Amino acid sequence: MSARKPLEGIRIIDLSVVWAGAFAATLLADLGAEVIKVENVHVWQPMTRGTVARPPHAAIAAGAGWATGYPHGTPGPRPWNHAPSFVQMFRNKYSVTIDLLTDDGREAFGRLVECSDALVENNAAGTLEKLQIGPDFLQQRRQDLIVLRMPAYGQTGPYREARALGVHLESVMGHTMLRGYPDLDPSYITPIYSGDYVAGAHGAFAVMAALRHRRRTGEGQLIEMAQAECAGGMLAQAFMDYSLNGRLQERIGNGSLEDDVPHGVYPARSHGTGADGGDRWIAITVLNDDHWRGLRSAMRNPEWAAGSELEHIEGRRAARHLIEQELSAWTSERDDYALFHVLQWHGVPAAPILAAPRVLNDPHVQARGLNQACTLADGVGPFRFNGPFYRFEHTPVDLYKPPVALGEDNHYVYGELLGYSAEEIEALETTGRIGLDFDHEIP
Repeated sequence: MSARKPLEGIRIIDLSVVWAGAFAATLLADLGAEVIKVENVHVWQPMTRGTVARPPHAAIAAGAGWATGYPHGTPGPRPWNHAPSFVQMFRNKYSVTIDLLTDDGREAFGRLVECSDALVENNAAGTLEKLQIGPDFLQQRRQDLIVLRMPAYGQTGPYREARALGVHLESVMGHTMLRGYPDLDPSYITPIYSGDYVAGAHGAFAVMAALRHRRRTGEGQLIEMAQAECAGGMLAQAFMDYSLNGRLQERIGNGSLEDDVPHGVYPARSHGTGADGGDRWIAITVLNDDHWRGLRSAMRNPEWAAGSELEHIEGRRAARHLIEQELSAWTSERDDYALFHVLQWHGVPAAPILAAPRVLNDPHVQARGLNQACTLADGVGPFRFNGPFYRFEHTPVDLYKPPVALGEDNHYVYGELLGYSAEEIEALETTGRIGLDFDHEIP
């Protein structure tokens, strides 16, 4: 294996917020790009390094774990370095603090642009222009720069001013209308923020495609990639079915678009309820007649499944209610992992549905190294965090750098990359223009 990382030698400025842009930059950092997160100690970006800069203990205790689950139940002296869901978006990155609201800050930023290859941002439309660092500014600083802009709904059009998280993208694009159970309306749907991750993956690919284009032509790129358009890709079958056949897709729960039977999530032997996290479920998918015979064998050929009419999909569709009822009764008396192994052994696609705490200890997840231990800033940890989820045969992809603390790399960026003297850096620190802490006036 070569010691050179896939994107080694590429420097990317990360101006992203929340998840979508941050995830795009994380994927590029995992591939070895030097991703420098630009932050401002005088400006709090909501939902990026946490909900608030200094959360009160009462809010931590009352909030959801993914939002307020700080280590050991305490925010620590610098909570922004330990925010639970977003700290996973800052692995393998660098952080520099630059005050983009000042002329001096914009000059420092311009010098960083000059020695960088790409910039990623997913702020509300027009944010860069308001900061006076829009496309014209960027191109003046480096003509062949690759700029990826990821607004929620594009830089133009009737939704231009709308801001969004993944849940809003799901709603606008129709995802919440098609996801869920047929007997429930969209108000029962739990948000999953899938639009963020889909957009992030598209964004990382767009940057890599632009890098390849620049290597061949010497040209930079200005890429506008509306996150909503990426989220629309999750509904490709529904759009195509309506366009080609005039059919409107409806909510099908855990069913199959091809109407395979049985196909769904079934109860396993539980140790509690959904309220206390003790419920257990298993996903089972029968895609063909061989799978059905395997399932029947795993169940030891019960009388209800013996009919020849069930040998083929038409018969199983006709007997859907019977199959669902009997299969659920069978699975509910058995352990989810035991079912998983028995069904897999009989050639039936199946897997237990795991709550987050169980995922960490899943043997397959551990064998793949999907979670890796690392220590956060200020010596907090170690804790297991998500790492890169792909591997290459000839080049390394790994968790090289723990989640980065605010301003952790100020001296490296200002000194080695931008050429500031030690005295100039000290002056910036003394005057509070750069630092490791957000302004104390920020709650």
